[in-house]
Amino acid sequence: MCDYSLQSVLSRPAKVGDRLTTRSFGTGTRGFSAPEARTVAVCVLPGTELAFSSEVKVLAVGFLAWRGRITGHAMAIFRQIRKSEPQVHHDALEFPDGKVVLLTELCVGQEATVLQLPVQPATAAEEEAQKRVVYTG
Repeated sequence: MCDYSLQSVLSRPAKVGDRLTTRSFGTGTRGFSAPEARTVAVCVLPGTELAFSSEVKVLAVGFLAWRGRITGHAMAIFRQIRKSEPQVHHDALEFPDGKVVLLTELCVGQEATVLQLPVQPATAAEEEAQKRVVYTG
């Protein structure tokens, strides 16, 4: 629900309608917080639908790293990936084109609204479907 590197940070679960902002928590990772409590991480369940106020910007690597790159999407579904690998980032966003980006790779200061929380799985197959994304780097 919140990446391992946010375990030492105060947190609360996300709710429908929450307005969130991407933040750096000083733990080596980025996550979401609410404007009224900037130091509290808002933990999102896998399958949660998010609408960003503009196209999502991701940190770029290389020569123009300060600019970032635009994903071309303002909607995403929160996923957790690489769960079997300890001490790596798991929180990610899946975009409509199927691309997956780690949450910690997002530029800070982006605003998102929680549109819908996931339906809690009733069967093992439904639970597996919520975990279907595999990180391809």
